[in-house]
Amino acid sequence: MLKTIVEASKNFCTHQIRVPCKLSDEITKTRTLIAYVDIDTHNGQKHRVYIASDSNFMQRVSKLYLDEDESDEETLIDMALETTNLLVGSAKVIAEEANGNPYTISTPHFEKIDIFDFEYDQAKLIKVENDELIVAIKELN
Repeated sequence: MLKTIVEASKNFCTHQIRVPCKLSDEITKTRTLIAYVDIDTHNGQKHRVYIASDSNFMQRVSKLYLDEDESDEETLIDMALETTNLLVGSAKVIAEEANGNPYTISTPHFEKIDIFDFEYDQAKLIKVENDELIVAIKELN
């Protein structure tokens, strides 16, 4: 599952933001906007997918979709929710096309702006120049 979400995130960086990204296993302890979405796989597993990004990454997204050079905190939170929905939704399509373990997605929720300190089973850090996006998954069953 992490593989498809990372693939969707890389596609987003390459095709939407138009900047290459690098992957890392090191999850940094910086202030991030943290959103999550719960997913139910067709084989009965439940997972929580966290998408956490620094404000500069989310500002890139805001510039891309809203053409705002300096978004306020509320707008960045909205962009965090939209980005979570977009990335996990895209990963859902990738999983279905690969005949992987398909799943359904709930509504994204905003958690907080702080250091990413949630428990997770798997995670990757995606760097776009100096900006960061954390993708983490926790099984809920």
